[in-house]
Formats: sequence, C-alpha cells, structure tokens
Amino acid sequence: MITVTIVRSADDNRITSFAITGHANFAKRGQDIVCAGVSTVSVGTVNAIEELTGVALPASMKSGWLQSDIPLQADDSVNERIQLLLESMRVMLQSIAVSYRKYVEVREQSQS
Repeated sequence: MITVTIVRSADDNRITSFAITGHANFAKRGQDIVCAGVSTVSVGTVNAIEELTGVALPASMKSGWLQSDIPLQADDSVNERIQLLLESMRVMLQSIAVSYRKYVEVREQSQS
C-alpha cells in the first residue's frame, strides 16, 4: 500500500511537509498504474513548484519513497503559489485514493 502523509501547520493550516511511502502492488512492476499515477502527481508537483516559483524543494526520493519539507519563503505570493500547487497535489492523490482505496491512503496531520 502507498501511504501519503501530509503535515500541516497548526497555526495557519499550510502544508509544511509531505511523505509518500510504499508500493501499491496493484500490478506487476512496470505495469502498476496506481504507482505510476501517484509518482506522476507527486514528482510532477515537486517539478512544477521549482519551475513555476523558482523554489527548489529539499526533496528526497528513492524507490517507494518521496519526502519533502516545504520551506517558508520571504515572499508571501510565492508561498501562496507553492501552497496552491501542494493543495492540487493533495486533491489529485485523494482522487486516486478514492478509486483505489485498497492501494493508496492519504493521511493528514497537524504539526504542533
């Protein structure tokens, strides 16, 4: 199962980090559309943030694992664009989880 964990700031509800772990095991390696969908959405979001905001997220990635902490920027408009892209990622991953609930789970937690 793929587990998506989204951490939000208790103060302002912004996404402060996310982690995606595991494998869907929906199909054989190379044919797993669930894994491919989650990977495309998450890696695409990290790439979009860098390209559209100029902010390189500190992301770590290896097989079955992607994690990033979201740095707060001095420019509020950049923070807003980053958050919009992250919220878009959350919606897309939740959509995948609704369709493939045996294979993907999205969790949210608050950061104290």
